[in-house]
Amino acid sequence: MKEQGSNGQKIVIFEQDGSADYKIAGIEVYGRNITIRQVVDLQGPFPEFIEDPGQYLDMDFEGELVLDFLRHPDLSYYLVELCRQKSIPVIASGQHIPGAICPFTCCGLGRKEGLGEYGRQFGVPEYRVELEEGRIKSIRVARGASCGATWQVCRQIEGLRADEAPTVISRQVQYLCLSDPSDFDPVSGKSAVHFAGEVHRAALERALKRAIHTKKV
Repeated sequence: MKEQGSNGQKIVIFEQDGSADYKIAGIEVYGRNITIRQVVDLQGPFPEFIEDPGQYLDMDFEGELVLDFLRHPDLSYYLVELCRQKSIPVIASGQHIPGAICPFTCCGLGRKEGLGEYGRQFGVPEYRVELEEGRIKSIRVARGASCGATWQVCRQIEGLRADEAPTVISRQVQYLCLSDPSDFDPVSGKSAVHFAGEVHRAALERALKRAIHTKKV
């Protein structure tokens, strides 16, 4: 267990064999007024069925938000129950656990009450774009994926024509995305990687429409 910092919204991250390392780095680099108070890394291997998850997880954690990156379902279900007892909201991206907030990917988290600075800064991407002669002069991230991909692609978008940029950003985000490409959403039929690309494409298209409208006004 690692403990870090003391300022801002206090979050606790549970990971399994380093599964959240990329997300932790993204939060530390791009987050503001957020403190990763604890990182609990459970080391496997684990049995296929964990009869007593309490031997691996206990109540000894405190925070305002928990991020669940555990891979074993028995551990995640037990963690959510512990958080319910502590009245701490849990985000478990890519999972399906009653009582937790479960977006398909980290960039699929909608705006929800009670998630503090993390919920305001991370989730479905939001861009602010400035255009000049039909090209992207500047692009700023107002909200993005905790993995950091939303920010990392910006330098590849500046200078592009407005009509080509959405396709480019979708492709580049898919290159960066660490989600399992075989993980398909049963509703949309899209993989998590494809979903991430489309979410960023849509975000940029919205930003471009706002920029074009602003120039016309």
